[in-house]
Amino acid sequence: MILALGAILGLISVVFGAYATHGLRDYVTVEQFEFLLTAIRYNQVHAAVICAIGLTLLNTQRISNVKCLSWSGSAFIVGTMLFSCSIYVAISFDIPQLYNLAPIGAIFIMIAWLLLIVASVIILRNRKPFL
Repeated sequence: MILALGAILGLISVVFGAYATHGLRDYVTVEQFEFLLTAIRYNQVHAAVICAIGLTLLNTQRISNVKCLSWSGSAFIVGTMLFSCSIYVAISFDIPQLYNLAPIGAIFIMIAWLLLIVASVIILRNRKPFL
């Protein structure tokens, strides 16, 4: 599921990037367009991370038992949706109140990175030596 949601978020980032560049650019302020570019960039980066976590969970039985990795993927999904999608909708439909969701999304993304750090420590501590 994490892999599928990461792929969906990746698709959204490309679709919305094209829409912002070709459909919204003339209708929004320079500042709003910069916000959109930041949201798109965060969306793309985190979609790739989510997909990597999803692939890792699918392909490695030992690693898939590390719950922090799954939690990290889920936190990335929630954070990316709150951060990027709130900006997309706020600008597209002129609903500035939705900007308030972006910091909450950023907190989820920070938590996701922390959980990924914890997962990597757990995985490294449990790995079998090569020799």
